[in-house]
Amino acid sequence: MNNWAILTGAAFGALAIILGAFGAHALKKVLTEDKLASFETGVKYQLYNALFLLIIGFNADFSLKAVQWSFYLVSTGTLLFSVSIYLLSLAQPLKTNMRFLGPVTPLGGLMMIAGWVCLIVSAIN
Repeated sequence: MNNWAILTGAAFGALAIILGAFGAHALKKVLTEDKLASFETGVKYQLYNALFLLIIGFNADFSLKAVQWSFYLVSTGTLLFSVSIYLLSLAQPLKTNMRFLGPVTPLGGLMMIAGWVCLIVSAIN
């Protein structure tokens, strides 16, 4: 059991629920359908990876470097991916230019993929 993975997963999960409700209620009137769909994508991936972190936190052997890397990559990737999507979706209502975050989203996605691959590697070894 790894408390950091469990705490991170639980925090990501709680925030995903809060942000999902916020998107469904408060942002529905403020964002276009496309921007709301993007916001919801950030919430979905955050929640998926929250579950991932909880599963490895309770079950994975954190003495393995590949599992440790999996935790770091998925956690960091989720932050980069989801937060950049949230900010890009909210740029117009906030009247700010967030276009510089465009490249951050795929970087976060690549990190999440790499984290999942690290888990595969840990299972093979």
